[in-house]
Amino acid sequence: MKKLGKIIKWIAVIVLVIIVTLRLTGNGHLLKGAWAVYLQGHSTASIDDAQYFDTRAIPIDKENTKPWLIHPEYNSIELTDTLRNVLQKTESVAFLVARNDSIIHEEYWKGYSDTSHSNSFSAAKAITTLLVQCAIQDGYFTGWDQKVTEIIPEISGEFANELELHHLAAMTSGMHWDEDYKNPFGVTARAYYSDNVWEVIEELPISIKPGTEFEYQSGSTMLLGMLLIEATGKHLSDYASEKLWKPLNAEHTAYWHIDKEQGTELAYCCFNTNIRDFARFGKLNNHSGNWNGNQVIDSSFYPLSTVPGLVDYYGMGFWLTQDYRTDVFYHRGLHGQYIISIPEYKIIAVRMGEKKGVRAHDKHTVLFHTIVNEIIDQYKIDYSTDSVD
Repeated sequence: MKKLGKIIKWIAVIVLVIIVTLRLTGNGHLLKGAWAVYLQGHSTASIDDAQYFDTRAIPIDKENTKPWLIHPEYNSIELTDTLRNVLQKTESVAFLVARNDSIIHEEYWKGYSDTSHSNSFSAAKAITTLLVQCAIQDGYFTGWDQKVTEIIPEISGEFANELELHHLAAMTSGMHWDEDYKNPFGVTARAYYSDNVWEVIEELPISIKPGTEFEYQSGSTMLLGMLLIEATGKHLSDYASEKLWKPLNAEHTAYWHIDKEQGTELAYCCFNTNIRDFARFGKLNNHSGNWNGNQVIDSSFYPLSTVPGLVDYYGMGFWLTQDYRTDVFYHRGLHGQYIISIPEYKIIAVRMGEKKGVRAHDKHTVLFHTIVNEIIDQYKIDYSTDSVD
Protein backbone atom coordinates (compact mmCIF):
# COMPACT_ATOMS: atom_id res chain seq x y z
CA MET A 1 0.00 0.00 0.00
CA LYS A 2 2.88 2.39 0.83
CA LYS A 3 4.40 1.74 -2.58
CA LEU A 4 1.07 2.46 -4.31
CA GLY A 5 0.71 5.64 -2.27
CA LYS A 6 4.15 6.82 -3.41
CA ILE A 7 3.30 6.11 -7.04
CA ILE A 8 0.07 8.09 -6.78
CA LYS A 9 1.92 10.92 -5.08
CA TRP A 10 4.56 11.08 -7.81
CA ILE A 11 1.90 10.98 -10.54
CA ALA A 12 0.15 13.89 -8.86
CA VAL A 13 3.42 15.82 -8.68
CA ILE A 14 4.18 15.16 -12.35
CA VAL A 15 0.66 16.25 -13.40
CA LEU A 16 1.01 19.42 -11.30
CA VAL A 17 4.38 20.22 -12.88
CA ILE A 18 2.92 19.72 -16.37
CA ILE A 19 -0.02 22.01 -15.59
CA VAL A 20 2.19 24.75 -14.13
CA THR A 21 4.66 24.48 -17.03
CA LEU A 22 1.92 24.75 -19.66
CA ARG A 23 0.43 27.80 -17.99
CA LEU A 24 3.78 29.52 -17.52
CA THR A 25 4.70 28.96 -21.18
CA GLY A 26 1.38 30.34 -22.46
CA ASN A 27 0.05 26.91 -23.42
CA GLY A 28 -2.56 26.47 -20.72
CA HIS A 29 -5.17 26.04 -23.45
CA LEU A 30 -3.75 22.57 -24.14
CA LEU A 31 -5.26 21.29 -20.91
CA LYS A 32 -8.78 22.19 -22.00
CA GLY A 33 -8.08 21.01 -25.53
CA ALA A 34 -6.83 17.61 -24.39
CA TRP A 35 -9.87 17.17 -22.16
CA ALA A 36 -12.42 18.26 -24.78
CA VAL A 37 -10.83 16.38 -27.68
CA TYR A 38 -8.41 13.54 -27.00
CA LEU A 39 -9.91 12.33 -23.73
CA GLN A 40 -13.31 12.16 -25.45
CA GLY A 41 -11.98 9.96 -28.24
CA HIS A 42 -11.77 12.68 -30.93
CA SER A 43 -8.86 13.96 -32.98
CA THR A 44 -10.24 17.48 -33.39
CA ALA A 45 -13.13 19.66 -32.22
CA SER A 46 -16.46 17.83 -32.41
CA ILE A 47 -19.97 18.91 -33.33
CA ASP A 48 -21.21 18.22 -29.80
CA ASP A 49 -18.38 19.85 -27.87
CA ALA A 50 -20.54 22.58 -26.29
CA GLN A 51 -20.75 20.32 -23.24
CA TYR A 52 -17.03 20.93 -22.60
CA PHE A 53 -17.28 24.73 -22.83
CA ASP A 54 -18.91 27.47 -20.90
CA THR A 55 -21.75 28.85 -23.02
CA ARG A 56 -24.08 31.82 -23.01
CA ALA A 57 -27.75 31.50 -23.94
CA ILE A 58 -29.31 33.27 -26.90
CA PRO A 59 -32.91 33.50 -25.69
CA ILE A 60 -36.04 33.27 -27.80
CA ASP A 61 -39.24 35.28 -27.48
CA LYS A 62 -41.48 32.51 -26.17
CA GLU A 63 -44.68 34.31 -27.17
CA ASN A 64 -43.56 34.87 -30.75
CA THR A 65 -41.94 31.63 -31.86
CA LYS A 66 -43.19 30.36 -35.20
CA PRO A 67 -42.62 26.87 -36.57
CA TRP A 68 -41.60 26.32 -40.16
CA LEU A 69 -44.32 25.73 -42.72
CA ILE A 70 -44.30 22.18 -44.02
CA HIS A 71 -44.51 21.75 -47.78
CA PRO A 72 -47.39 19.63 -49.19
CA GLU A 73 -44.75 17.37 -50.77
CA TYR A 74 -42.82 16.97 -47.50
CA ASN A 75 -40.42 14.01 -47.72
CA SER A 76 -42.24 12.67 -50.77
CA ILE A 77 -39.31 13.33 -53.11
CA GLU A 78 -36.51 10.86 -52.42
CA LEU A 79 -32.95 12.09 -52.28
CA THR A 80 -30.94 10.92 -55.26
CA ASP A 81 -28.54 8.05 -54.68
CA THR A 82 -25.66 10.42 -55.45
CA LEU A 83 -26.67 12.87 -52.74
CA ARG A 84 -27.58 10.21 -50.18
CA ASN A 85 -24.25 8.46 -50.65
CA VAL A 86 -22.19 11.60 -50.10
CA LEU A 87 -24.27 12.60 -47.07
CA GLN A 88 -23.75 9.20 -45.49
CA LYS A 89 -20.07 8.98 -46.43
CA THR A 90 -19.38 12.30 -44.69
CA GLU A 91 -21.25 11.16 -41.57
CA SER A 92 -24.05 13.68 -41.81
CA VAL A 93 -26.34 13.94 -38.80
CA ALA A 94 -29.01 16.28 -40.21
CA PHE A 95 -30.07 17.52 -43.65
CA LEU A 96 -32.89 19.90 -44.54
CA VAL A 97 -34.21 21.44 -47.74
CA ALA A 98 -36.78 24.25 -47.83
CA ARG A 99 -38.54 25.35 -51.00
CA ASN A 100 -40.53 28.57 -51.15
CA ASP A 101 -40.14 28.97 -47.36
CA SER A 102 -41.57 25.54 -46.54
CA ILE A 103 -39.62 22.47 -45.46
CA ILE A 104 -39.85 19.93 -48.25
CA HIS A 105 -37.28 17.43 -47.01
CA GLU A 106 -35.49 16.68 -43.76
CA GLU A 107 -33.62 13.65 -42.55
CA TYR A 108 -31.58 12.69 -39.50
CA TRP A 109 -28.96 10.10 -38.62
CA LYS A 110 -27.11 8.88 -35.50
CA GLY A 111 -29.94 9.66 -33.13
CA TYR A 112 -30.22 13.35 -34.07
CA SER A 113 -33.60 15.04 -34.49
CA ASP A 114 -35.11 18.41 -35.34
CA THR A 115 -34.37 19.58 -31.78
CA SER A 116 -30.77 18.32 -31.51
CA HIS A 117 -28.18 21.04 -31.09
CA SER A 118 -24.98 21.02 -33.10
CA ASN A 119 -21.94 23.30 -33.34
CA SER A 120 -21.97 25.67 -36.31
CA PHE A 121 -18.19 26.10 -36.26
CA SER A 122 -17.28 28.82 -38.78
CA ALA A 123 -20.82 29.06 -40.15
CA ALA A 124 -21.06 31.58 -37.30
CA LYS A 125 -18.74 33.96 -39.18
CA ALA A 126 -21.63 35.06 -41.39
CA ILE A 127 -23.84 35.43 -38.29
CA THR A 128 -21.31 37.79 -36.73
CA THR A 129 -21.13 39.71 -40.00
CA LEU A 130 -24.93 40.06 -39.97
CA LEU A 131 -24.70 41.40 -36.41
CA VAL A 132 -22.17 44.03 -37.48
CA GLN A 133 -24.65 45.16 -40.13
CA CYS A 134 -27.33 45.36 -37.41
CA ALA A 135 -24.97 47.50 -35.32
CA ILE A 136 -24.40 49.81 -38.30
CA GLN A 137 -28.18 50.16 -38.68
CA ASP A 138 -28.47 50.90 -34.96
CA GLY A 139 -25.80 53.60 -35.14
CA TYR A 140 -23.18 51.82 -33.04
CA PHE A 141 -20.82 51.93 -36.04
CA THR A 142 -20.64 54.69 -38.64
CA GLY A 143 -20.38 52.16 -41.47
CA TRP A 144 -18.30 49.30 -42.83
CA ASP A 145 -15.49 51.77 -43.46
CA GLN A 146 -15.10 52.73 -39.80
CA LYS A 147 -11.55 52.44 -38.44
CA VAL A 148 -11.05 49.62 -35.94
CA THR A 149 -8.69 51.64 -33.74
CA GLU A 150 -11.47 54.16 -33.11
CA ILE A 151 -13.14 51.44 -31.03
CA ILE A 152 -10.24 49.26 -29.85
CA PRO A 153 -7.11 51.45 -29.90
CA GLU A 154 -4.98 48.64 -28.45
CA ILE A 155 -4.74 46.91 -31.84
CA SER A 156 -1.07 46.95 -32.85
CA GLY A 157 1.03 46.63 -35.96
CA GLU A 158 2.41 48.79 -38.72
CA PHE A 159 -0.95 49.03 -40.50
CA ALA A 160 -3.32 49.00 -37.49
CA ASN A 161 -4.57 52.53 -38.18
CA GLU A 162 -5.64 51.53 -41.72
CA LEU A 163 -7.78 48.58 -40.62
CA GLU A 164 -11.54 49.00 -41.25
CA LEU A 165 -14.53 46.81 -40.42
CA HIS A 166 -15.01 45.54 -43.96
CA HIS A 167 -11.42 44.26 -44.07
CA LEU A 168 -12.19 41.95 -41.17
CA ALA A 169 -15.40 40.60 -42.73
CA ALA A 170 -13.73 40.07 -46.13
CA MET A 171 -10.63 38.35 -44.70
CA THR A 172 -8.29 41.04 -45.99
CA SER A 173 -7.28 42.44 -42.60
CA GLY A 174 -3.55 41.78 -42.80
CA MET A 175 -3.63 40.24 -39.32
CA HIS A 176 -0.73 37.97 -38.37
CA TRP A 177 -2.64 34.67 -38.07
CA ASP A 178 -2.11 31.04 -39.08
CA GLU A 179 -5.38 29.15 -39.64
CA ASP A 180 -3.99 25.73 -38.72
CA TYR A 181 -6.47 23.31 -37.15
CA LYS A 182 -3.93 20.55 -36.53
CA ASN A 183 -1.26 22.42 -34.55
CA PRO A 184 -2.18 22.30 -30.83
CA PHE A 185 0.40 25.02 -30.12
CA GLY A 186 -0.87 27.36 -32.87
CA VAL A 187 -2.96 30.48 -32.52
CA THR A 188 -6.13 28.77 -33.81
CA ALA A 189 -6.05 26.24 -30.97
CA ARG A 190 -5.14 28.98 -28.48
CA ALA A 191 -8.12 31.07 -29.52
CA TYR A 192 -10.48 28.08 -29.34
CA TYR A 193 -9.41 26.69 -25.96
CA SER A 194 -7.96 29.76 -24.22
CA ASP A 195 -9.72 31.28 -21.23
CA ASN A 196 -8.88 34.78 -22.51
CA VAL A 197 -9.54 35.03 -26.23
CA TRP A 198 -9.46 38.83 -26.01
CA GLU A 199 -5.80 38.68 -24.98
CA VAL A 200 -4.98 36.26 -27.80
CA ILE A 201 -6.36 38.61 -30.45
CA GLU A 202 -4.91 41.83 -29.07
CA GLU A 203 -1.41 40.30 -29.22
CA LEU A 204 -1.65 39.85 -33.01
CA PRO A 205 -0.30 42.74 -35.10
CA ILE A 206 -1.75 44.02 -38.36
CA SER A 207 1.41 43.31 -40.32
CA ILE A 208 0.14 43.53 -43.93
CA LYS A 209 -1.61 46.51 -45.49
CA PRO A 210 -5.38 45.84 -45.13
CA GLY A 211 -7.25 45.23 -48.38
CA THR A 212 -4.26 43.94 -50.32
CA GLU A 213 -4.20 40.20 -49.54
CA PHE A 214 -6.87 37.58 -48.83
CA GLU A 215 -6.21 35.18 -45.98
CA TYR A 216 -9.03 33.23 -44.37
CA GLN A 217 -8.59 33.60 -40.62
CA SER A 218 -10.79 33.16 -37.60
CA GLY A 219 -8.95 35.95 -35.82
CA SER A 220 -10.47 38.58 -38.10
CA THR A 221 -14.03 37.53 -37.24
CA MET A 222 -13.10 37.25 -33.57
CA LEU A 223 -11.98 40.87 -33.68
CA LEU A 224 -15.30 41.80 -35.32
CA GLY A 225 -17.06 40.20 -32.36
CA MET A 226 -14.89 42.11 -29.90
CA LEU A 227 -15.73 45.34 -31.71
CA LEU A 228 -19.43 44.54 -31.44
CA ILE A 229 -19.10 43.98 -27.70
CA GLU A 230 -17.19 47.24 -27.24
CA ALA A 231 -19.50 49.31 -29.45
CA THR A 232 -22.83 47.98 -28.16
CA GLY A 233 -21.83 47.44 -24.53
CA LYS A 234 -23.67 44.09 -24.74
CA HIS A 235 -22.74 40.43 -24.75
CA LEU A 236 -22.71 39.12 -28.31
CA SER A 237 -25.35 36.53 -27.38
CA ASP A 238 -27.67 39.19 -26.00
CA TYR A 239 -27.32 41.32 -29.11
CA ALA A 240 -27.87 38.25 -31.32
CA SER A 241 -31.03 37.45 -29.40
CA GLU A 242 -32.32 41.00 -29.74
CA LYS A 243 -31.46 41.60 -33.40
CA LEU A 244 -31.74 38.13 -34.97
CA TRP A 245 -33.02 35.27 -32.84
CA LYS A 246 -36.20 36.93 -31.60
CA PRO A 247 -37.04 38.73 -34.89
CA LEU A 248 -36.57 35.42 -36.75
CA ASN A 249 -39.14 33.75 -34.45
CA ALA A 250 -36.66 31.03 -33.45
CA GLU A 251 -38.24 28.11 -31.62
CA HIS A 252 -35.36 27.11 -29.36
CA THR A 253 -32.82 28.92 -27.23
CA ALA A 254 -29.41 28.76 -28.87
CA TYR A 255 -26.03 28.78 -27.13
CA TRP A 256 -22.72 30.41 -27.99
CA HIS A 257 -19.34 29.11 -26.76
CA ILE A 258 -17.57 31.55 -24.44
CA ASP A 259 -13.93 31.42 -23.38
CA LYS A 260 -14.69 31.09 -19.66
CA GLU A 261 -17.54 31.52 -17.20
CA GLN A 262 -19.09 34.96 -17.81
CA GLY A 263 -16.54 35.43 -20.59
CA THR A 264 -16.45 36.39 -24.26
CA GLU A 265 -18.25 34.64 -27.13
CA LEU A 266 -16.08 32.91 -29.75
CA ALA A 267 -17.49 35.12 -32.49
CA TYR A 268 -15.84 33.21 -35.33
CA CYS A 269 -17.51 29.92 -34.47
CA CYS A 270 -19.59 27.87 -32.11
CA PHE A 271 -23.19 29.01 -32.42
CA ASN A 272 -25.18 25.97 -31.24
CA THR A 273 -28.74 25.24 -32.27
CA ASN A 274 -30.84 22.75 -34.24
CA ILE A 275 -31.07 22.46 -38.01
CA ARG A 276 -34.55 24.00 -38.32
CA ASP A 277 -33.48 27.14 -36.49
CA PHE A 278 -30.20 27.28 -38.43
CA ALA A 279 -32.34 27.27 -41.59
CA ARG A 280 -33.86 30.61 -40.54
CA PHE A 281 -30.62 32.29 -41.56
CA GLY A 282 -30.99 30.75 -45.01
CA LYS A 283 -34.51 32.10 -45.34
CA LEU A 284 -33.40 35.55 -44.16
CA ASN A 285 -30.58 35.56 -46.72
CA ASN A 286 -32.83 34.33 -49.52
CA HIS A 287 -35.07 37.36 -48.94
CA SER A 288 -32.24 39.90 -48.76
CA GLY A 289 -32.73 40.46 -45.05
CA ASN A 290 -36.53 40.56 -45.02
CA TRP A 291 -38.32 38.27 -42.58
CA ASN A 292 -42.04 37.91 -43.21
CA GLY A 293 -42.36 41.60 -44.04
CA ASN A 294 -39.91 42.88 -41.43
CA GLN A 295 -36.67 44.23 -42.91
CA VAL A 296 -34.27 42.82 -40.29
CA ILE A 297 -31.13 43.42 -42.39
CA ASP A 298 -30.95 46.36 -44.78
CA SER A 299 -31.22 44.89 -48.28
CA SER A 300 -28.21 46.94 -49.41
CA PHE A 301 -26.01 44.68 -47.29
CA TYR A 302 -26.42 41.68 -49.60
CA PRO A 303 -25.00 43.19 -52.82
CA LEU A 304 -22.05 44.24 -50.65
CA SER A 305 -21.49 40.94 -48.86
CA THR A 306 -22.29 38.33 -51.51
CA VAL A 307 -20.06 39.56 -54.31
CA PRO A 308 -16.41 38.46 -54.61
CA GLY A 309 -13.72 40.53 -52.96
CA LEU A 310 -10.07 39.83 -53.65
CA VAL A 311 -10.97 36.20 -54.42
CA ASP A 312 -13.94 34.86 -56.34
CA TYR A 313 -15.06 32.42 -53.62
CA TYR A 314 -15.52 34.73 -50.62
CA GLY A 315 -17.47 37.90 -49.93
CA MET A 316 -18.03 39.26 -46.41
CA GLY A 317 -18.66 36.31 -44.10
CA PHE A 318 -20.26 34.31 -46.93
CA TRP A 319 -18.68 31.72 -49.20
CA LEU A 320 -19.56 32.13 -52.88
CA THR A 321 -19.44 30.00 -56.00
CA GLN A 322 -19.39 30.96 -59.67
CA ASP A 323 -20.10 27.41 -60.89
CA TYR A 324 -23.86 27.81 -61.37
CA ARG A 325 -26.04 30.00 -63.52
CA THR A 326 -27.58 31.58 -60.46
CA ASP A 327 -26.40 33.15 -57.22
CA VAL A 328 -25.36 30.63 -54.57
CA PHE A 329 -23.88 31.78 -51.28
CA TYR A 330 -23.57 30.10 -47.94
CA HIS A 331 -22.41 29.91 -44.33
CA ARG A 332 -19.67 27.29 -43.93
CA GLY A 333 -18.23 25.46 -40.92
CA LEU A 334 -15.25 23.23 -40.20
CA HIS A 335 -16.88 19.83 -40.70
CA GLY A 336 -19.15 20.79 -43.59
CA GLN A 337 -21.71 22.81 -41.66
CA TYR A 338 -23.63 24.47 -44.49
CA ILE A 339 -26.50 26.97 -44.64
CA ILE A 340 -26.96 27.38 -48.39
CA SER A 341 -29.09 30.06 -50.04
CA ILE A 342 -30.19 29.94 -53.69
CA PRO A 343 -32.54 32.95 -53.97
CA GLU A 344 -33.63 32.60 -57.61
CA TYR A 345 -34.95 29.09 -57.03
CA LYS A 346 -36.27 29.88 -53.52
CA ILE A 347 -34.23 27.02 -52.10
CA ILE A 348 -32.45 26.66 -48.78
CA ALA A 349 -30.33 23.67 -47.82
CA VAL A 350 -28.80 23.04 -44.40
CA ARG A 351 -26.41 20.23 -43.58
CA MET A 352 -24.81 19.32 -40.25
CA GLY A 353 -22.33 16.51 -39.82
CA GLU A 354 -18.97 15.23 -38.68
CA LYS A 355 -16.86 15.30 -41.85
CA LYS A 356 -16.58 17.75 -44.73
CA GLY A 357 -15.21 15.21 -47.20
CA VAL A 358 -12.72 15.91 -49.96
CA ARG A 359 -12.09 19.20 -51.68
CA ALA A 360 -13.49 19.65 -55.18
CA HIS A 361 -11.71 21.33 -58.10
CA ASP A 362 -12.02 24.68 -56.34
CA LYS A 363 -12.14 26.06 -52.80
CA HIS A 364 -15.37 24.19 -52.08
CA THR A 365 -15.98 20.51 -51.33
CA VAL A 366 -17.46 17.62 -53.27
CA LEU A 367 -20.13 17.47 -50.56
CA PHE A 368 -21.13 21.11 -51.15
CA HIS A 369 -21.24 20.80 -54.93
CA THR A 370 -23.23 17.57 -54.74
CA ILE A 371 -25.81 19.17 -52.48
CA VAL A 372 -26.24 22.19 -54.76
CA ASN A 373 -26.33 20.19 -58.00
CA GLU A 374 -28.84 17.68 -56.71
CA ILE A 375 -31.22 20.05 -54.93
CA ILE A 376 -31.40 22.44 -57.87
CA ASP A 377 -32.38 19.53 -60.11
CA GLN A 378 -34.87 18.12 -57.61
CA TYR A 379 -36.34 21.03 -55.74
CA LYS A 380 -36.25 24.23 -57.76
CA ILE A 381 -39.61 25.92 -57.87
CA ASP A 382 -42.34 24.43 -59.99
CA TYR A 383 -44.62 27.43 -60.30
CA SER A 384 -47.57 25.24 -61.18
CA THR A 385 -47.56 23.58 -57.74
CA ASP A 386 -46.04 26.18 -55.38
CA SER A 387 -47.76 29.37 -54.39
CA VAL A 388 -45.26 32.19 -54.65
CA ASP A 389 -45.41 35.45 -52.70
